[in-house]
Amino acid sequence: MGRRDFLQVGLGGMMGLGLADLLRAREAQAGKKINCILVWLDGGPSHYETFDPKPDAPKEIRGEFGAMKTRVPGVNFCDKVPHLAKVADKVTIVRSIWHKDPNHGGGNHYMMTGRPTPVPVNCGAFVTFHPSFGSMTSYERGVIKGLPPYMSLGRMTRSGGPNFLGAEHAPFVISGDPNNKSFKVRDVVLPQGISEGRAENRQVLRRELDNLLRITDKVAKDPAVSFDRFNAQGVDLVTSTAAQKAFDISKEDDKVRDAYGRNSLGQRMLLARRLTEVGVSFVTVYYGGWDHHTNIFKTLNGKFMTSWDQGLAALINDLDVRGQLDDTMVVCLGEFGRTPKVNKRGGRDHWPGAMSVLMAGAGIPRGQIVGATDAKGYYAAENVYTPEDFAASLYRKLGIDPHQVLHTATGRPVQLVDGGARIKELFA
Repeated sequence: MGRRDFLQVGLGGMMGLGLADLLRAREAQAGKKINCILVWLDGGPSHYETFDPKPDAPKEIRGEFGAMKTRVPGVNFCDKVPHLAKVADKVTIVRSIWHKDPNHGGGNHYMMTGRPTPVPVNCGAFVTFHPSFGSMTSYERGVIKGLPPYMSLGRMTRSGGPNFLGAEHAPFVISGDPNNKSFKVRDVVLPQGISEGRAENRQVLRRELDNLLRITDKVAKDPAVSFDRFNAQGVDLVTSTAAQKAFDISKEDDKVRDAYGRNSLGQRMLLARRLTEVGVSFVTVYYGGWDHHTNIFKTLNGKFMTSWDQGLAALINDLDVRGQLDDTMVVCLGEFGRTPKVNKRGGRDHWPGAMSVLMAGAGIPRGQIVGATDAKGYYAAENVYTPEDFAASLYRKLGIDPHQVLHTATGRPVQLVDGGARIKELFA
């Protein structure tokens, strides 16, 4: 126990709070199940044009946008994120994460798994050499009340897969647009004309046929077993009342939907809140298009930036108002930052030397800036952290041991995160 805990005990002694009460409270907090919503900005968002503006730097570095005050005194964001500036007192921004991989494939893998790729990976590669955060959460928690533990809205990120953990820990992907009036989650509704009773009868019939076919089957490893497991999960999802309720976004209050923004991204963020609300452990919201090698200021001056700014701020506010931010962690990041100097095409190129990550909820202190880049934003310069540190911190928040040893299908031991210390400011 640290000094703060002993001070709490000393103060509590005057108010009837003893050591046993404090330990009991800490145990209850430690046992709380934290869900996660990860908003992935595919392509690599610029730290200058989001959470780390450099208004005093030369124009070729600071760019065309200005800086604006936030709800936290002395903290400025880019002036193109006014909604997020208003919720700065509810989030932590880590400005000092860096790594060495300037490729989309490698950077994506590093920031989605906490492990660098063992071989160079080109920009367009879709590969996971190690389990993603979502897949590992699925592996640890499993299906809860018929709900997949890991879901991805929009699409799966390049390195969002399970690798050796197995296909059952891949994300359940919802590619449809929840902003459409006709939105339905594909394959998660009973076919028209089939009542729940008839569906259950068909399940019984199928089980009986399966058992009949396997009476004489003595093979220990039946290749059909994995199929049956997926089939059972599919049936559970189709017949889950909680899932059907969460997917029916039309039941949400119009004012809440308007707050998120009546666009694909805003409604996906709202759907993510609804999914974690009913017990989905890990939801990724995919938002691509951040690879701004050209015309970065023109692009970020329009709906592309506005949709993200409004939707993410609404998600944080909504969770907070509903009292769900304590047990829901919100994380927003991409694979790296962007180059300090604006190039000749009016864009910024890949830059892993500095990046900003937004984190909120799950006991993360509010209104905090962690670390800093140098005066011109070239490199992380204060309280510098790595992807391993970020991964170790995220796993700790989820109640998962980041240094546990897993085993591949061939029995090869693999440490989940190789090194990495938790970012202490997230646990203050």
